[in-house]
Amino acid sequence: MTASAREAERDAILAALVPVVHGIAATLGPVCEVVLHDYRQPEQSVVAVAGSVTGRAVGGAMSEIGMRVLARGDEAADDLNYVTRTADGKRVKSSTIVLRDSAGAVFGALCVNLDVTAVDRAHALLGALAGAAGGAAEPPVTTFGDDIDSVVDAIVDAHLRRQDQTWAGLDRTRRLALFRSLDEQGVFAVRRAVEQVAGRLGISRASAYSYLAQSRAAASAADRC
Repeated sequence: MTASAREAERDAILAALVPVVHGIAATLGPVCEVVLHDYRQPEQSVVAVAGSVTGRAVGGAMSEIGMRVLARGDEAADDLNYVTRTADGKRVKSSTIVLRDSAGAVFGALCVNLDVTAVDRAHALLGALAGAAGGAAEPPVTTFGDDIDSVVDAIVDAHLRRQDQTWAGLDRTRRLALFRSLDEQGVFAVRRAVEQVAGRLGISRASAYSYLAQSRAAASAADRC
């Protein structure tokens, strides 16, 4: 198949799924949002959306969930029934179904998001009435935004919070580990992401490229061992 024929096939798959997006959202009601992504353009991956749980809009960027799929490439698998939180506190149950062309190459995803905040509160209330102690751990916060820069910034900030350090407080080993983790999450598959990360960390672009190259070299050496 020629490159142009493959692109036409992918376009046709996305076009065929647009009514599916609206059909699923209409069936499940106002607590449901369905988002169709085209990973060929990660900075503007949202090509169709129905419902409003995460506030996505057509032309918006992928989240860090999409970046992880992008990082896995054709080895990516469906991720079903995982729970996350939005920045404004909504508890969201989601499924991400990867889209493949006839050659098996991943090029997009269909994502279903259900706002289960009210269900979670009802569950907690029933548990309290029944005398059940404690509760489940809070799911991680996921940044859903139409601006890819805000998504990258949120991922970098989350890494620094887990380290409980500023960039200046990290030694070389932990700095390389941070860049390796960002790379594994697919951050650097996004255009200008290195520059964005450098700005967020307050370092030069040259330093950021150097840390990225060193982290990849270390990972490659570890894989050969």
